Amino acid sequence: MADTKREIERKYEGPPAGGDAPLPDLTDVPGVSGVIDKGVAELDATYYDTADQRLATASLTLRRRTGGDDAGWHLKLPVSEGVRDEIRAPLSDTVPEDLTALVRSRIREAELVPVVRLLSARDIRHLVDASGTLLAEVSVDRVRAERLSGGAGSAEWTEIEVELADDGDPAFLDKVEKKLRKAGIKRSASASKLAKALDDTAPRKPEKAEKAEKAEKAGKAEKAGKPGKAGKAGTTGKVADVSKATTKAAKPEPPDSTPRTAGDHILTYARAQRDAIVELDPAVRRDVPDSVHRMRVATRRLRSTFRSYGKILDRTVTDPIGVELKWLAAELGVDRDQEVLTEHLTTALDDLPSDLVTGPVQARLSTWSGARRSGSRQHLIAVLDGKRYLDLLTTLDTLVAGPPLREAASKKPEKVIAKAVRKDFEKVADLVGEALELPSGSARDLAMHDARKKAKRTRYAAEAATPALGDPAADLVKSMKSLQTLLGDHQDSVMVRGALRELATEAHEAGENAFTYGVLYGRAEQRAAAVEAELPGEWEAIEDKGAV
Repeated sequence: MADTKREIERKYEGPPAGGDAPLPDLTDVPGVSGVIDKGVAELDATYYDTADQRLATASLTLRRRTGGDDAGWHLKLPVSEGVRDEIRAPLSDTVPEDLTALVRSRIREAELVPVVRLLSARDIRHLVDASGTLLAEVSVDRVRAERLSGGAGSAEWTEIEVELADDGDPAFLDKVEKKLRKAGIKRSASASKLAKALDDTAPRKPEKAEKAEKAEKAGKAEKAGKPGKAGKAGTTGKVADVSKATTKAAKPEPPDSTPRTAGDHILTYARAQRDAIVELDPAVRRDVPDSVHRMRVATRRLRSTFRSYGKILDRTVTDPIGVELKWLAAELGVDRDQEVLTEHLTTALDDLPSDLVTGPVQARLSTWSGARRSGSRQHLIAVLDGKRYLDLLTTLDTLVAGPPLREAASKKPEKVIAKAVRKDFEKVADLVGEALELPSGSARDLAMHDARKKAKRTRYAAEAATPALGDPAADLVKSMKSLQTLLGDHQDSVMVRGALRELATEAHEAGENAFTYGVLYGRAEQRAAAVEAELPGEWEAIEDKGAV
């Protein structure tokens, strides 16, 4: 079973291999009372990746290492600059399934192969405080890299690593760095040993070939930004048939840094959502808090973008992909909705006076929630391992690499994007008006839920529009978020009441007192009534502001 360690470290350039010892006296670093020499560890690490280096491109590293006190398989996932989560698994001859699953959104069906071997002599020192508590580990690594695929080069260098102790204060690394800088030691230009090894051992192309390749890439990037015929994905053809998507991950050309046209802005937003889905996949598999919700939001944002901006992205291509995104959001929702529902029920129960709690309500709630969540987690992992999901990721790659742009995509964003947002806002107004005209009951519940979904779509459309339209779009995002929250409170009440009916039935059949479930039901009903009373004033304020 893999375990996780949060790694906070900084890397610095050392002298050439064979040079003098590069470290200054670190006892002068504030807070350091001693530097303990821990000796030299001989490390032998083989790094794995796809043949086209998909992990390295995403700044992920996967290795099998022997030597030292943490021999085994290590997968490093970037968190922020200088911060990575290291997932560890015991030594084995092949890549552990747990780790393969965590990179599946990147590699899809591609094979993981050895790409680089690093042999390191690690001279380790521990920086400790007056009580002997470890503050950081400093190592001087003399490294030899050997290319195992895609060439046969080798390289040698020396680098310095400073890794913060578990639960340490990151500000301590600044103090160490200040001392290193005074000694003339600067940060490494490479993000990791693997990145440096791949760069230093890569086969060198003739100068003419490099220039030709750069020119070709520039031409493709320019061509990808031009609108194609309706129903076409740029120059690559239709990508609507998800079932026939190739299992080879596409390599999208990077977009221009400054969006100018309506198409530029919408594609920038769409790419960000595609990236979020892929990047959140490992977190969802690891059950990181809020990861399921964030991934679900990304799928909804992308689907909403396709629907709102049909004048920019051809819907004959994007609609079938939207169907797949809706499916994925629903699968993610099985787990997320159960989380939210359990939180609401638990909070409501905690808020009840003890004399209103009769019978084993908490125990029944825990059993009910645990059984449902266990099954949904297993199902979700199966979904993420399935062909349908992986094909969807590949189709999204293909879409953003060769977007199905329509004629309006080449126009200025102020007109095209603003019109799309106003159209969505008008639909929200219609649905809210319909809900307000209905009496309380199931019909109004459904109408308010529909209005909530449309408010969410309008919010996402305004988010995509904000870089182009500025404050008016940003203000609409806030308005729609406020409306979405209010209507969401109402929908939560509807869902809670349904769950309470189910729990009360189970309790009654087991011979338990169902009184408490009735009390909770009544309170949820009161919350729904309060939202319905608040909605007219909330909507009037939003309508007065208007859309963009």
